Amino acid sequence: MEFRFDANQEYQLQAVNSICDLFIGQPKVELELIFGISSIANRLDISDADILENLKNVQSGNGIKIDDSLDKIEAEINTANGTILCSFPNFSVEMETGTGKTYVYLRTIFELYKQYGMRKFIVVVPSVAIREGVIKTLKITKKHFQELYSNIPYRFYTYDSASLTRVRQFAQSDSIEIMVMTIAAFNKDINIIKQSTDRLQGDTPIHMIQATRPILILDEPQNMESEKSIAALSALFPLFALRYSATHRNPYNVIYRLTPYDAYKKNLVKKIEVASVIEKDGYNKPFIKIMNMDTNKNTITASLLVHKLKKNGSVHEAIIKVKPGDSLLSKTLRQEYENYIVDEINPGRKAIIFSNGVELSIGETEGLDKNAIFKAQISTTIEEHFKKQVWLKKNNIKVLSLFFIDQVNNYISHEGIIRRLFNESFNQIKLKYEDWLQVNPEEVQAAYFAQTRKKDGTIIYEDSTSGISKKDEEAYNLIMKDKERILSFNEPVSFIFSHSALREGWDNPNIFQICTLNQTSSEIKKRQEIGRGIRLAVDQSGQRVHDETINVLTVIANESYDRYAEALQKEYEVEYGTDGIPDKPGNAYKSVQSRLRNQFILCPEFIELWDRIKYKTQYSVDIDTDSLIREVVEDLDKIEIKPPRIITVKASLKVEDEKNKDVMKSYQIGAEKLMEITPGQYLPDIVSVIIHLLRNSSPPICLTRNTILEIIKCTIKKHEAIKNPQEFALITARLIKNSIAEQLVNGIKYEKNGKWYEMQQFEEIIRFPDNTFIPSERSIYTYVKYDSNVEKEFIKKLDERKDVKMFVKLPSWFLVSTPVGNYNPDWAIIMEENRENQNIVNKPLLYLVRETKSQDWDKNPRRIEKYKTRCAEKHFKNALNVDYKIIDNADQLP
Repeated sequence: MEFRFDANQEYQLQAVNSICDLFIGQPKVELELIFGISSIANRLDISDADILENLKNVQSGNGIKIDDSLDKIEAEINTANGTILCSFPNFSVEMETGTGKTYVYLRTIFELYKQYGMRKFIVVVPSVAIREGVIKTLKITKKHFQELYSNIPYRFYTYDSASLTRVRQFAQSDSIEIMVMTIAAFNKDINIIKQSTDRLQGDTPIHMIQATRPILILDEPQNMESEKSIAALSALFPLFALRYSATHRNPYNVIYRLTPYDAYKKNLVKKIEVASVIEKDGYNKPFIKIMNMDTNKNTITASLLVHKLKKNGSVHEAIIKVKPGDSLLSKTLRQEYENYIVDEINPGRKAIIFSNGVELSIGETEGLDKNAIFKAQISTTIEEHFKKQVWLKKNNIKVLSLFFIDQVNNYISHEGIIRRLFNESFNQIKLKYEDWLQVNPEEVQAAYFAQTRKKDGTIIYEDSTSGISKKDEEAYNLIMKDKERILSFNEPVSFIFSHSALREGWDNPNIFQICTLNQTSSEIKKRQEIGRGIRLAVDQSGQRVHDETINVLTVIANESYDRYAEALQKEYEVEYGTDGIPDKPGNAYKSVQSRLRNQFILCPEFIELWDRIKYKTQYSVDIDTDSLIREVVEDLDKIEIKPPRIITVKASLKVEDEKNKDVMKSYQIGAEKLMEITPGQYLPDIVSVIIHLLRNSSPPICLTRNTILEIIKCTIKKHEAIKNPQEFALITARLIKNSIAEQLVNGIKYEKNGKWYEMQQFEEIIRFPDNTFIPSERSIYTYVKYDSNVEKEFIKKLDERKDVKMFVKLPSWFLVSTPVGNYNPDWAIIMEENRENQNIVNKPLLYLVRETKSQDWDKNPRRIEKYKTRCAEKHFKNALNVDYKIIDNADQLP
């Protein structure tokens, strides 16, 4: 299998371009030599004021709150020339897990090189798992990027203190260099990277890196926010830092945001359903689960999940807060807790000790038949796995399941309960499935845990309490490095076991079940767990599958559905607020089967509706070339295009005594100044540069060379094109994009292309989590899927209105082609025309297409979303003669 990558996904291009647009005005740097160390460095010659202005423009275009200043990190660092102040800006890209943020920042590297000549990049990660994921992505995208960027030379590798020649290569190479490092590799003074060495002729590795002014790409930066980590990042003397995560702790200058709601709405990730496995009616013994602890000034409290007595005499789950000395008997009003008095709450050990000697850590449970719960969870996961594999085999998709376990010894030891229960359940359940009858359960398992890996291949499991070690290189390679192989039907492994090592940095598109055997505590976020399987599935050809009925992730949880769903929603709300969260996960035991009403599909009214809207169209855009040239030239003539320049800073060097050791320090004593430089003889093909910038914009724009040449010919700034060709090209491309955007929409024309959507494409039955469907009497389906509360209320209102005959939520395959990507309209509606005389029999019918948006959506819409709806209006009205509008509620219907 070979993974296939789509180079034209609009949301990814928008994220890439958002970074590149920060540096508009920066001339392209071909080479820069740092004397003394012979390093080829990145350079940034535009001022902070220029970058800030660009930042505001990018944020405005992406509908993000505009910042008034650059978020910089400042720290004193030791360099080859003494102690100096390092100050570098940080920019954040927020993308939901599973939407391709690694691909986005790798593609950004190539664009920064192509547009500005930046070539030294360090990807910093917080863990080995994330590092392996990055290296894997670099390997599987190599062919893709070579084709996309005409074989631009580049190298990538993991930093290895045993191979310091790569540091010299990183410093001295004139090609794109991508070094991947864990934060642990350089966050201590004793790290080899900070020591001078004969292997580099006495040079210090970090000094060679500093001389390149690397661009840092921080993957999951929320795990690198400590003072120690910030100091370590500063020590690399970066030019600037790009931060990529779904959950930023400190959102430095956010320039692009793809929230969970955005990803959910656009069907960029799997939907989630929860299968809850809990012990029912087990109220005859005390039940206690430690949820979390809170230290506030001199008070230590803990939250416990217990069985509490209601006023009506029934028992229910409830969370109570306790402090040392509290009696659970008085808190629960149940005699079963008589001997449970909180003796000690120990935040260091993250444990509570009761007066009867029982000690529980966060996430642990007392009074639960753990083995029975484990067995039920494992059996449910295997059964769900087998069912989905039977269903998805016809789609050429291999199903994987992931288990998060409580203790490593419960799996790897000879009598490990989890391994034993899995083998027993597998052998029992496989008897019902012909394809699995001859399969040995040992063949289908693989495991990866946090580990220390020795040179001989032996792995010491750090999560193990007994210190058991074994060779497991094959399993490590299969899970962490050979994603293609594990997705093949030729590879028997389809069940993966881990503890905490796969919480971040690793995922697999074909994880369809996640089983939480780990008594999930507040420290292991549910978003981290589901993130391992939320990516869209791929088939055996490596092609992404977009069918939303297939892309459903089932979580087999060891807590009630309500509690799991509530906790997950709270995690989203903390990060994004109430407007940024997707709908809560569905209940797997209440999934809905929505059936097609054939009596609606076959009735004359629906046939008439479908005959009106079914046609596919092709578009053409009439661009007024003369007007375009005139507008761009007018704007270009007004803009100052500065010659290449270097920022200079006057500083004073002083030798100071620090702990009986002389240290040279640098102090800035003058303001930054820009020094113009005379350009060399190198003059790029400006027209080709502009064409590339336009084709890689969002939306892509194609202009002829003659049109671009005419712009250059007519502008009074043509001499500036010779003085600073890169800045001239960037500014010209930006002006063309601004001018052409409105023309693309205003001048677009649609016409039928002789093709159409067949009514037979509607599925007879659609299965989906219950939380996204509501019953409807007027829909062509018995249940209707909704993506927001606006849509939910709209469906209810349609059912209430007597003048609405029937309607359909247009399926995801019903697409309108636009210059900025495909558009899926919301609703097609048949209703009676509203006439003054209500007694008219057989009122004329209206055939409508409507898009539902929130009331304030147009106050700050994303440009692409606005363009799509305006294009759709022309598709329906001009080409198909169908009434199309955007509304926020059903009262706005005729």
